[in-house]
Amino acid sequence: MLDKNFNLDRDDSSEQSPEAKTVAADSAVADAEIARLAADAQELRQTLLRRQADFDNYRKRIEKERAEDSKRYTARFVEALIPIIDGFEHALAAHREPAYENYRKGFELIYKQLLDNLAKLGVERIDPTGQRFDPHLHQAVDRVETDEAEDGTILQVYEPGYVFHGRVLRPAMVRVAVHATPASKQTVN
Repeated sequence: MLDKNFNLDRDDSSEQSPEAKTVAADSAVADAEIARLAADAQELRQTLLRRQADFDNYRKRIEKERAEDSKRYTARFVEALIPIIDGFEHALAAHREPAYENYRKGFELIYKQLLDNLAKLGVERIDPTGQRFDPHLHQAVDRVETDEAEDGTILQVYEPGYVFHGRVLRPAMVRVAVHATPASKQTVN
């Protein structure tokens, strides 16, 4: 004989025992709680991923800003050194006498070391003799009418320029060739 409470063929809840009803209710509550906890866990994972991405973006932005600040400070330092480099060049050009040869060698060594160290920092020297004039890199301080060079060619560099990571610290001061215009040829004759 089978007990009436364990009749599996029937789905009549009115005939279920009170214990079965309690188990079914507890099971439904537990399923709802599991679903809520799973949704909370998923929301927490998404929040964690967003926070982690925000932190990575913050870290990258700070690193980029630090690198840019470092370049700015280095550029300012190099700009302060440019007149010193010019002074070295003038001193080396002025004393060619044999009596100053030992001093000259010492100055040349210091000058070379200074330029080498600036090059290691990323400083490039602009010495454009024979190149086309570029107003972004050169400053024309003189122009010479001539047919011996192409129009816009740099004939002489008065002061070299300097570029640091694509930024011009000082443009090269240059003399530029220009072709004589017909009007200027008539006034010369």
